[in-house]
Amino acid sequence: MEYVIRRAGVADAEVIAHHRAAMFEDMGLTPPEESALLRQASEPWMADMLTNAGYVGWLVENGASVVAGGGVLVREIGPIPGCYRVGRWGHIVNVYTDPGHRRRGLARRIMVQILAWCGEERFDHVTLSASDEGRPLYESLGFRATADMKLVRKL
Repeated sequence: MEYVIRRAGVADAEVIAHHRAAMFEDMGLTPPEESALLRQASEPWMADMLTNAGYVGWLVENGASVVAGGGVLVREIGPIPGCYRVGRWGHIVNVYTDPGHRRRGLARRIMVQILAWCGEERFDHVTLSASDEGRPLYESLGFRATADMKLVRKL
């Protein structure tokens, strides 16, 4: 069967939440017993983000099944060195392919679609967090490691 990419809509919040939870579980960041909790917590948030254009996503269908996807969180960014206007920043998230459909170029197709959209929308900055497995793909698309740091707080 052929793979078809389409834009995600609010009705896709459940499948995107599933991809998000499965992605973190595959990366070893969420134990299997917490994966369902992450999916349940992500679904209403994702529906809201899709409704309010805070998230723009694409899904890959194979027949009637969604087998891959990814998207971008849209944020405003203030002037910074080298970019002296208020602009937009996209953080790519939820890039995931079902295990039975991996190694067929689907993640690359999703990334090319996301980056084309970010270019059309004149995003000033596009970032992502890479897994070890995804890093070669992202580097091949021009992404470079940065010195970002993070503080994780369990509230």
